[in-house]
Amino acid sequence: MNEATSAARYADRYFVVRDGLRLHYRDYSGSADRPPLLCLHGLTRNSRDWADFAERHSPHFRVLALEVRGRADSDYDPQPMRYNPLSYAGDVIELLDQLGIEQAIFVGTSLGGLITMTVAAMAPQRIAATILNDVGPELTSVGLDRIRSYVGRDVRFSSWDDAAEKIATNNGRVPASYTHDDWVKMAKRVCREENGQIRFDYDMAIAVPFETSGPTPTIDMWPLFRALAEKPLLVVRGEVSDLLSADALEKMHAVASDMQSTIVPGVGHAPELNEPEAIAAIDAFLDKVAP
Repeated sequence: MNEATSAARYADRYFVVRDGLRLHYRDYSGSADRPPLLCLHGLTRNSRDWADFAERHSPHFRVLALEVRGRADSDYDPQPMRYNPLSYAGDVIELLDQLGIEQAIFVGTSLGGLITMTVAAMAPQRIAATILNDVGPELTSVGLDRIRSYVGRDVRFSSWDDAAEKIATNNGRVPASYTHDDWVKMAKRVCREENGQIRFDYDMAIAVPFETSGPTPTIDMWPLFRALAEKPLLVVRGEVSDLLSADALEKMHAVASDMQSTIVPGVGHAPELNEPEAIAAIDAFLDKVAP
C-alpha cells in the first residue's frame, strides 16, 4: 500500500522524554483486546519503514511505530553519546508509560532488536512477545563494518535516482531482485528533501558512539537475549544477511529452545517483512500469541 493511502490510517503523535526531547511516532488504530505492536526501526531508518507492516496488521492490532531520538521527526540529541540502546530503551519505556500500556509485542529490526533486548533486561514485564528482524546477541564484524562505512556521512543527492543508486551500493545491491524503482522507493523512506537537495533523514551525530567506542556492542548481549527468550520469540533472518549469521541463529536456538525462526530467501540485512515467508511466519506467530 502506498504512502498516500497509508496516511489516512495513522495519526502523527509526539511525546516528551525525561531529558526534554520531543519524539515522534505513528499511531495506527487497532483493537484494545490484545497488546499493541510496538515497531522499532534500524539504525538509520524511521517510522516510514513500517507503513506496509502497519497497514497489514491494523486494525486487528494497534500499531505504534516509534522514531527514536535523532531520526526523522524526532528531536536530535545535543549529546550524541546518548545515541545508544540504553537511552533508546528508556525512551520506549517512557512511551509505554505515557500511553498507559502495560505490555506490547515488540517488533525490532536491527538496532530495534538491540533496543528490545535492552528493554528485556530493564523491564521484562513490558514485553508480551517479540519479533526480531535480522538481529541477535551476536553480530558479524563484516556487517558492522559495512554499516560503519556509510553511517554518519552527510552525503547530498541531486535526485531520487542518485540517492537510490547510493543506497543500493550501501546494501550491496541485495536483494538482487530489486529494480531501480524498488531502490527509489527505499530512498524515499530513508531520505528527505532539504534546500533543493536530498539527504539521509537522521542526525549524522548518531555515528559518534561508533567512532568513540567502535561498532561492536561493549556489553555481552547474551544475558539480555536470554531474558528476552523468556517470552514468545520469533526471529526472521535474511538468507544472505551479513549481520546475523546462520551460526549465530543456531546458537540462539540452542539458548532459546522455544524460539521460532524463519529464513527469507535471497534477502540480506534486513528483510522488509513483506516477503511471503516473513508474512506467513509473522501471521502464524501473532495468531498464537495474540489470537
